Amino acid sequence: MGEEARALDMETSEENTTRRNHTVHDLMVDLYPLSSYYFGSRDALRVKDEIISDQVTRLKSNYAAHGLRTCVEAVLLVELFKHPHVLLLQYRNSIFKLPGGRLRPGESDIQGLNRKLASKLSINENVVVRDLEVGECIGMWWRPNFETLMYPFLPPNVKHPKECSKLFLVRLPVHQQFVVPKNFKLLAVPLCQLHEDEKTYGPIISQIPKLLSKFSFNMMEI
Repeated sequence: MGEEARALDMETSEENTTRRNHTVHDLMVDLYPLSSYYFGSRDALRVKDEIISDQVTRLKSNYAAHGLRTCVEAVLLVELFKHPHVLLLQYRNSIFKLPGGRLRPGESDIQGLNRKLASKLSINENVVVRDLEVGECIGMWWRPNFETLMYPFLPPNVKHPKECSKLFLVRLPVHQQFVVPKNFKLLAVPLCQLHEDEKTYGPIISQIPKLLSKFSFNMMEI
């Protein structure tokens, strides 16, 4: 019995060590220099939801037809000046967005995110942005009612929320080509600049530094 117990302890210890190694690996993010990526442009993309009243009307129509609306967005990181930078889409020089968008009915989070990344960052939505690794969901925001505010929690009294927005950490390969609609700009914004700047970047993007605080960044040299 003693030998069996020791063997079991050794096996358990090895499993724990393997699990810890996987955890450390999952929390380590390799960041490649911004200069290793190519940025091009293509025809302008039609933009919806420019007016708040239009957003509410569309949200009500979507909810009546399909129920809860789910959006998926990608947090893409690059290295510049030895500091993590987040790739953001800028529209009209004042509106900042993460690449992503709404899921279609029956579409999974990863399927929808890949489709939306193709729509925003590729030649067209039929050309998938290759070699992107969609990782874990690092944050979720909820819209309890037909209003503009979203919260990083679902109030306990809300049984039928109207929208859920999920942020996924997406790891980039060493090289990648991004082709952006010409009515957008793809900017690399320092992580430190986003921190709690809700006025400029909104309530979700400004919280990304906190969401990434559990990760370690490995600045890769090419």
